[in-house]
Amino acid sequence: MSLIAGSYERFIWGFKLKPLTHDPPSQSLTLTQIFSYPSHIAPITTVAAAGPAAASGSSDDTIHIYDLSSAASLGPLHHFSSSITSLSFYCPPNLSFPRNLLSAAADGTISIFDTEPFVLLKSFRSHKKCINDLAVHPSGKLALSVSRDGCLAMSNLMRGKRSFCCRLGKEATIVKFDASGDRFFMASEEKIGVHLAEDARLLFELDNQKRVLCAAPGEGGILFTGGESRSITAWDTNSGKVAYCIEDAHSTRLKGIVVLTKDGGSDDEPYLVASASSDGFIRVWDVRMAVKEKPNPLAEAITKSRLTCLAGSSLKTSKRPRIGKSTPKEEDVAEEV
Repeated sequence: MSLIAGSYERFIWGFKLKPLTHDPPSQSLTLTQIFSYPSHIAPITTVAAAGPAAASGSSDDTIHIYDLSSAASLGPLHHFSSSITSLSFYCPPNLSFPRNLLSAAADGTISIFDTEPFVLLKSFRSHKKCINDLAVHPSGKLALSVSRDGCLAMSNLMRGKRSFCCRLGKEATIVKFDASGDRFFMASEEKIGVHLAEDARLLFELDNQKRVLCAAPGEGGILFTGGESRSITAWDTNSGKVAYCIEDAHSTRLKGIVVLTKDGGSDDEPYLVASASSDGFIRVWDVRMAVKEKPNPLAEAITKSRLTCLAGSSLKTSKRPRIGKSTPKEEDVAEEV
């Protein structure tokens, strides 16, 4: 498994999570650094990873692509006129390599890229102001986005255009689908709304007490959140209550959470969640231990940077990502996405 993190100091950090010993019962892990360098000329705002492919976006108006299997940079994508605010890969369930990369920008546009190779398929305006976050449905057919314009928008990825938009009561900063795509979550300040995907009906409103800055859906209706509270909170979105919490997971605010292992793993495989904070630490936790007591991190790495985002991936393919040299015509987009 690999982790990629971005920082305010323009550095991109790559780590591999490896067993420290060959004794499975010990469950000792280590984060081994595979690369670290200033990949952008401005702070990194978002990262995404799927299979061997990873991407970072920045306020320098570019996206950089990486090959995690070889720890190599594949270069930038120059198709933008404003800061990149959110990135998301779409990886079909039967594939171990992502099919598309979606980006959201500060000018309200969403861009769709093919990943074999990385070429721009379509860009379209979804919001009037900066997009805060973007979430792709597990089917790959639609995406939700929230913006500083106070709206929630749904985009049809098959046609490459916005299909629905509604004004929210207050600005949302985070939007995520659950693993099934039947529900989605929206965070606004310290509140997290749990909604049905079918009609956007609000099921629960979770109160985190302090501002939520990052979230990651897990299995079995669990949603992990972090932020100003410096803790990792696991919410049971079926009941609307806290399932468990790792208090004081970091010394400062959390800026990224990644679920590394699914519940469907073997009994002796730890259920891993990684967290990144502006204190510069990346930590990996076995959250099953949090039900009984406050756990110690299974592994940690110190970057000495103000981390801004975190993403993770399992390498399950030998296919290498590459950047294309040409862009297909716009009329071919609907058939390719």
